[in-house]
Amino acid sequence: MKFTKMQGCGNDYVYVNCFSEQVQDPSALAKRIADRHYGVGGDGLILIEPSDRADAYMHMFNLDGSEGNMCGNGIRCVAKFIYDHGIIPADRTEAVIDTKSGLKNIKLYTEHGVMTRATVDMGVAKLTSELPEDITVHGMHLHFIGIDVGNPHAVYFLSDNPELRVSKVSDLDFLLYGHDFETHPRFPEKVNSEFIRIISDTEIDFRVWERGSGETLACGTGATAAVAAGYLAGKLRKDTEVLVHLVGGDLTIRYDAATGHGFMTGPAVEVFTGDFPVA
Repeated sequence: MKFTKMQGCGNDYVYVNCFSEQVQDPSALAKRIADRHYGVGGDGLILIEPSDRADAYMHMFNLDGSEGNMCGNGIRCVAKFIYDHGIIPADRTEAVIDTKSGLKNIKLYTEHGVMTRATVDMGVAKLTSELPEDITVHGMHLHFIGIDVGNPHAVYFLSDNPELRVSKVSDLDFLLYGHDFETHPRFPEKVNSEFIRIISDTEIDFRVWERGSGETLACGTGATAAVAAGYLAGKLRKDTEVLVHLVGGDLTIRYDAATGHGFMTGPAVEVFTGDFPVA
């Protein structure tokens, strides 16, 4: 089976072009192919499938084999693949990708016939908690803001959570308590947890623990959720691009207060291609 390894801000997945390949058991394949020691390595598996209402369907599976709803960094890479590999015409400046969370409109930025970055309309960022809501995790009494961006997020601002006992996101001990945030009973379907340090009203530091994958270098839906939460909490400026510093690189997010939509802009990079045994 032919595959393509791609990454957006270090959030790396193995992609399979299902316009020409067939995958019988994607959950099992995700666990094998995404293994960083015995497989290709990545945060999961994304199948690029035909869609009867869009240019392609993004079928996402996490590192543990569970099916995901949406991946902001992954969808930029899907857009790059279908553009660079001729699935959509070379004169296109926009694409529509279908996902488990609905249709996503994407603006393409190209150089010399190759897509280098994209802006994704992430849809409406929906508040799913009190503003903020109390929670106890690993014995710590904390405050979070719940945001749904096609998948569930809990956003923790360091300035609101002194019991985390850190001033920088890099000091968080994910090995000790990352799993406790993901599997807290408050979130029956598990949750992506974002930890944010406010630099200014247009710039933040960001770190994430993703459900099904653990810590990843970047999370596009998480960055969108963090900016939406920051605006709703009065910490970030509305209708202005916010620079989000992730472990693997930078994204810019604009929260449109009038519509509630988040718009994410970032890079997409093809790393290498290969063949993987499926028998």
